[in-house]
Amino acid sequence: MRPIVQISLDLTNIDEALETAELAMRAGVDWLEAGTPLILAEGLHGVRALREKFPETPIVADLKTMDGGYLEAEMMAKAGATHVVVMARAHEETIKCVVQAGKDFGAKVMGDNLGCPDMVDGARQLEDLGCDFVVHHIGYDERRGIAARGERMPSPLDDLKAVVDAVSIPVQAVGGLSLEQAIETPKYGAPLVVLGAPLTIDADAFKTADGNLEASLKMICDAVHAQGENA
Repeated sequence: MRPIVQISLDLTNIDEALETAELAMRAGVDWLEAGTPLILAEGLHGVRALREKFPETPIVADLKTMDGGYLEAEMMAKAGATHVVVMARAHEETIKCVVQAGKDFGAKVMGDNLGCPDMVDGARQLEDLGCDFVVHHIGYDERRGIAARGERMPSPLDDLKAVVDAVSIPVQAVGGLSLEQAIETPKYGAPLVVLGAPLTIDADAFKTADGNLEASLKMICDAVHAQGENA
């Protein structure tokens, strides 16, 4: 799979999400993500607004589904999402329901291993249950809590190679990566590069980060896409 750049729109209103998405698309971003804060604030309206504005662009709905999997996936797919996210810590029947809804309504399923006692086993289970992608994810609260205790903050890079080697489906690494680390993830075999809090979004306020975001995004997109050309 060629390297893909996905921006996580972890914002809380549609207008700012659309403005950031427009800027991101000009910079060369491939996929848009309706982040969890946007879905909580705007629900299906946020996904529909993104689909209306960007009719040909893949849209990930970061539902973090834990239950009611079929209905949640169905609703988001009908609103225009091409990808939906289910958690590995959900019951396996929920994961199966999301996978079935994805087949029924034309959406790909991204399984998120956040919080798994064994991240590699979690990723392997997601593939076995029919997910199309693995999101290898170290959570925001987990990172901040561990750092506040003065301990080393965990990184998705710690187990990324092991996760990639354990599955045959594409992997993306999420959670506390620096810009430089995010750009490098395709070299680990994880071709889906996610940009969001804290890379391009202010993680505490959930607002678009200050500075020349479009120029920064273009630099990142060029660097990621070049890895596919040089492969």
